[in-house]
Amino acid sequence: MRKWVLSGILASEETYLSHLEALLIPMKPLRAAATTSQPMLTIQQIETIFFKVPELHEIHKDFYDALLPRVQDWGHQQCVGDLFQKLNLKVKSTKDSDSSSSTALLYKPVDRVTRSTLVLHDLLKHTPSSHPDYPLLQDALRISQNFLSSINEEITPRRQSMTVKKGENRQLLRDRFMVELVEGSRKLRHVFLFTDLLLCTKLKKQAAGKGQQYDCKWYIPLADLTFQTIEDCESTPIPLVQDEEIDAMKIKISQIKNEIQREKRTTKGPKVIERLRKKLSEQESLLLLMSPNMAFRVANRNGKVSFKSFSLTSLELQMLTNSCVKLQTVHTIPMTMNKEDDESSGLYGFLNVIVHSASGLKQSLNLYCSLEVDSFGYFVNKAKTRVYRDSTEPNWNEEFEIELEGSQTLRLLCYEKCCNKTKQSKEDGEMTDKIMAKGQIKVQPNVTHTSLADMNELSKIALSMKFTSREFSLKRMPSRKQSGVFGVKINVVTKRERSKVPLIVRQCVEEIERRGMEEVGIYRVSGVATDIQALKAAFDSNNKDVSVMMREMDVNAIAGTLKLYFRELPEPLFTDELYPNFAGGIALSDSVAKESCMLNLLLSLPEPNLVTFLFLLDHLKRVTENESVNKMSLHNLATVFGPTLLRPSEKDSKISNSSQPISMNDSWSLEVMSQVQVLLYFLQLESIPTPDSKRQSLLFSTEV
Repeated sequence: MRKWVLSGILASEETYLSHLEALLIPMKPLRAAATTSQPMLTIQQIETIFFKVPELHEIHKDFYDALLPRVQDWGHQQCVGDLFQKLNLKVKSTKDSDSSSSTALLYKPVDRVTRSTLVLHDLLKHTPSSHPDYPLLQDALRISQNFLSSINEEITPRRQSMTVKKGENRQLLRDRFMVELVEGSRKLRHVFLFTDLLLCTKLKKQAAGKGQQYDCKWYIPLADLTFQTIEDCESTPIPLVQDEEIDAMKIKISQIKNEIQREKRTTKGPKVIERLRKKLSEQESLLLLMSPNMAFRVANRNGKVSFKSFSLTSLELQMLTNSCVKLQTVHTIPMTMNKEDDESSGLYGFLNVIVHSASGLKQSLNLYCSLEVDSFGYFVNKAKTRVYRDSTEPNWNEEFEIELEGSQTLRLLCYEKCCNKTKQSKEDGEMTDKIMAKGQIKVQPNVTHTSLADMNELSKIALSMKFTSREFSLKRMPSRKQSGVFGVKINVVTKRERSKVPLIVRQCVEEIERRGMEEVGIYRVSGVATDIQALKAAFDSNNKDVSVMMREMDVNAIAGTLKLYFRELPEPLFTDELYPNFAGGIALSDSVAKESCMLNLLLSLPEPNLVTFLFLLDHLKRVTENESVNKMSLHNLATVFGPTLLRPSEKDSKISNSSQPISMNDSWSLEVMSQVQVLLYFLQLESIPTPDSKRQSLLFSTEV
């Protein structure tokens, strides 16, 4: 790991040196011309534009020339901390040599120090404290951090506040946040309802340390106030954001929350988390602005009032707006990041749900049920029963295995299938279905039989549930029947079949690509458990009619069979041995080192594992090409397949070995986030060298 990290910094140093050399080429003739009678630039301008470029080139050339032979002649006790110490001290001296250098310093040199700081973090993470290089690296990191702090130092402005006497007759009744449409743009407003007027304000952005301040956008005396629905107005209709865009925002928010939880357990410090929190705040603010869809208009009554309305002077308005700072009762914008971090993380594992029957209908209908669970703060569809036709007491008795990812609630929606309407497309057809009942229940490990009662037009829907924790659900048990494919080592199956990729993987992928690429929630929505078990039995017995069975089966059951195959492998596809290295590689800060590490590890997999993964990876990328229809993004697919393809061995599990007081759910949450990030990394790579070319690839050379 240390060598990969250093290989990454060597590669980037080489690129940086080429940039500096490119700057030196025009600098020399410009400097020579500055002493002539017709200079293109003055000496001062040249010194500003090419600030310390020759010195920086010399410093980094010395660093590169000293580091390269140490990496090439690598040994376990090799030390490099002294080189980083010299580099940081020399770069620091270029700053100290000029009083105005903190503003004149070019971006690239500061970027190099930032990068070397990240590299030092990575090196320390993988260097034992007993190693002779450890204290040298610590000192180099201290120098680097002090240098960056001196550049980023800012003076905190003093807090200013204004005390305003509260009006004697005017009292605040309520205040809330609202979204206002201004010239086609949505704006967040803080609205104050007083006993005599409605005041709309904008919360000013303040520098750190300053208190809140408001700008008045408009006010209306209550005597003049009217409300109109948009239908009553002749104005342009309010543009509403599509559900797909709202879902995409929620997914992005969940990704950032995942990163925050992961970073809390690393040694990168609060700065990284603070940056992620800022991104989270921006995304949640955007979601807050785009979500409202109940539109109404607030307006004056055009003078038709029973008594004379009033107006505020500019001074009175200023005093009133300033008083809002002290009067406000709602201080925080309604976003999830305002909530406490120690909220229940929910359950991780699998929930077996049997939808039995419904009762209480007064007329025969065509009904089906949809099952949803919450995932990182929003609900996603996980399963759907078949349509039970022309009955007042439908009996589905269908079983589903639903994967839980930090879930707390199971939601059930019962729809009437409206088959008599003309359908332009499947999605449009689903939109015409009428919701008949809706209910939800808290997911608990010990809940089994239950029912949802008093659901609109139904009296109840009967359910059975059984929760299996991830610890047990992903416990891989080798098959006793080596002639089958489930629970049998992948190299045994490929050798027996004389293929590079197991036949079950090829057949499932081909069928899904034939008719499932536009299926909403493919791989996320569960298939019927009995169908999946039937397919499993057919593959295990080498049934020649399995392809016929697949053509007649729901495509979600085929997707479920493929996931089950990977989940039941005796060893995960990414292997027990390499899993800790994948988890360590994805946490590296330096992007070049991370790529080198992750690709080296991937190409270290046994050949059947590697070829099968690359085959699956290509398929998953093709699935996301239809994301606008099937709603499956790269992150969605990584969330589904990550914990299936990667998993720590039982002896390396954080639950069995951790001596710290961490809950089982928190531990699995951390594992899952790491597994998702590893698969997402490979899904986002544009290209991966094939096994045949890995020895010829420059990226995997012993030299940089």
